Amino acid sequence: MFDELGNKLDRVLGKFRQRGVITEPMIRDGLREVRRVLLEADVNYKVTRQFLERVQERALGEQVIKSVSPGQQVVKIVQDELAALLGEGPATLEWASSVPTVILVVGLQGSGKTTT
Repeated sequence: MFDELGNKLDRVLGKFRQRGVITEPMIRDGLREVRRVLLEADVNYKVTRQFLERVQERALGEQVIKSVSPGQQVVKIVQDELAALLGEGPATLEWASSVPTVILVVGLQGSGKTTT
């Protein structure tokens, strides 16, 4: 599931990487594609909207770093916001005080629950 989402995001963000200059309409168009990819991957609408608002705010407000192209900077912003959204460190598992510990795995068909 994450592989497919990663591949789609990589294709969308690849368009930014190739650009030397990024305009506000380009950012909006690119983020529209990112929104489509996230919603197709069943990411919650509110989470997607908040994520894209933060990315757009940072992308439009950032000063361009001379050693990095504007396109690469947008990609970095998206990566940083995804890391913040998903959590930057590993989540801890809380074990039951008595055996067994029950773990519920939830997901759509084909999302890898059985093979996890």
